[in-house]
Amino acid sequence: MPSDTAADQSTDSAEQNIEEKERRSGWRTIRKVAPYLWPQDQAWVRHRVLMAFALLILAKLVSVATPFFYKGAVDALAEEGVPLFALGAIGMTVAYGMARLMTVGLQQLRDAVFAKVGQRALRMLALETFNHIHRLSMRYHITRKTGGLSRIIERGVKGVDFLLRFLLFSIGPLIFELILVGIIFALYFDFYYLLVVAVVIVLYVWFTFAVTEWRVKLRREMNNQDTDANQKAIDSLLNFETVKYFVAEKREAERYDRAMEKYEDAAIKTALSLTFLNFGQSFLITSGLIGVMVMAAIGVQNGTLTVGDFVMVNAYMLQITIPLNFLGTVYREIRQALVDMGEMFDLLEQPAEVVDAPDARPLRVEGGRIELDDVHFGYSTDRAILKGVSITADPGQMVAICGSTGSGKSTIGRLLFRFYDVTSGALRIDGQDVRDVTMESLHRAIGVVPQDTVLFNDTIRYNIAYGKDGATPEEIEAAARAAQIHDFIISLPEGYETAVGERGLKLSGGEKQRVGIARTLLKDPPILLLDEATSALDSETEADIQEALMQAGRGRTVITIAHRLSTIAEADQIIVLEKGVVIETGTHDALLAREGRYAQLWRRQQSEELEA
Repeated sequence: MPSDTAADQSTDSAEQNIEEKERRSGWRTIRKVAPYLWPQDQAWVRHRVLMAFALLILAKLVSVATPFFYKGAVDALAEEGVPLFALGAIGMTVAYGMARLMTVGLQQLRDAVFAKVGQRALRMLALETFNHIHRLSMRYHITRKTGGLSRIIERGVKGVDFLLRFLLFSIGPLIFELILVGIIFALYFDFYYLLVVAVVIVLYVWFTFAVTEWRVKLRREMNNQDTDANQKAIDSLLNFETVKYFVAEKREAERYDRAMEKYEDAAIKTALSLTFLNFGQSFLITSGLIGVMVMAAIGVQNGTLTVGDFVMVNAYMLQITIPLNFLGTVYREIRQALVDMGEMFDLLEQPAEVVDAPDARPLRVEGGRIELDDVHFGYSTDRAILKGVSITADPGQMVAICGSTGSGKSTIGRLLFRFYDVTSGALRIDGQDVRDVTMESLHRAIGVVPQDTVLFNDTIRYNIAYGKDGATPEEIEAAARAAQIHDFIISLPEGYETAVGERGLKLSGGEKQRVGIARTLLKDPPILLLDEATSALDSETEADIQEALMQAGRGRTVITIAHRLSTIAEADQIIVLEKGVVIETGTHDALLAREGRYAQLWRRQQSEELEA
């Protein structure tokens, strides 16, 4: 038993910590959203906000006055005794109708005025989040799940919209209206009317918030299960081919169904809690309605109130009942919106690991000389990948880096593109440390052809044109010819307008690589990084692609990270890495003559190819 008690206390403490964190996150979110609604440099936004609030107050004043016209019409009819021809009653009825119409019209006008402010805030936050995600380091992206990340952004942006509409135009106006109705009950009727309404509203709000807090926990669990199920679905679809290779459709379906089963359980609990909330709210508000109506009926019987007063009390109670009925939903959604936006702002506060130095200057590429000077690096502090690597690639040279798996070959390419910063040592281009230049200029100077070229789900033209913003059709076709893919493209029924499918799955490996090469050639960078660009291709396709890469490398400094040594035999310099250390350097012939590690790798690959 003591262990159960300890477990319960631990759970309660964890829940309290989560709630406290959410409260802090909620206030932080409100503080961060506020500048978008009241920007110092955008006067038109402030004017629209003020106009929207003026319309809101006017709409509530008209709304609170409306039951008086209803009362006047009823009293006029009761006193005249001829309802259809009573001029006072008709006038009051028309006034009542016009007041109701004005209330709706002012609310719609308020929404129309504020719409541009809300959409501007939503758009700016969405854009800021999108840009920030692209600024985050490679380390962050490879540790996060894309599906889960997209859900955080999606829910966060929706939360902005909900928060702006409901926090500003539901909770605030409801409080304002309740205060006005309370004042009318106290002054026009009796203090006891106000007391009954106040007690009912306090109980109603307490009950609603208490149950909603419970429902927020259920909703949080439901969201977690939703994110998990969505991630499993996206993961399975992205790995469609792998699923097919291993006949794992049933296994994936069962995995997805297990996740959806947990979501189903959480959703059912959420639905049942909503039923309890709705009935409890209805019980409390109906009790209050009956209480004030009985008091008004007694007043009519005693002659202290008119029939119109009785009707007016009913009208006021019904008028405040409608927004109160939505209080639980609005409160819960506001809480959830704050949680969702909190996750988005957590993402915005995630620091970028690699950033421009305060005094960073654009990279000046005069020849394209690349130097790695005693470079040390590790993805984590407890595991070094590169251990004092020094390499020099002179302008126009092709330098190949080879070695066994895990030796650090691809890491050098990531450091060159500055996905990561070196732990110690330096990496320079034409004497300029890559940490001292702007990343934009660095990225413009380097063209990358990766092992697996990933294409956008668009046309071939779009994917080639991605290499240069604003590229002309002539430039696109010239790049395609240089990559030896133009003839293939024009042989297709739709030519350059052929859709490539998601991640380019409608094209073969060799065709994708050629599109990737064309894209890089269109970029026309002075430095070319080939990251095992042909290792996933068959020998015949590899030979064709290799020819295209040789053409692409002319006049450029080329760093090629190689798995197949046959692709680097013509390199000006070959670097052999082993466990993060350079163990051999030289040309192909010189390294073979040395009978060292390179010669051993060469013979092994030649033997494997002969066996194949």
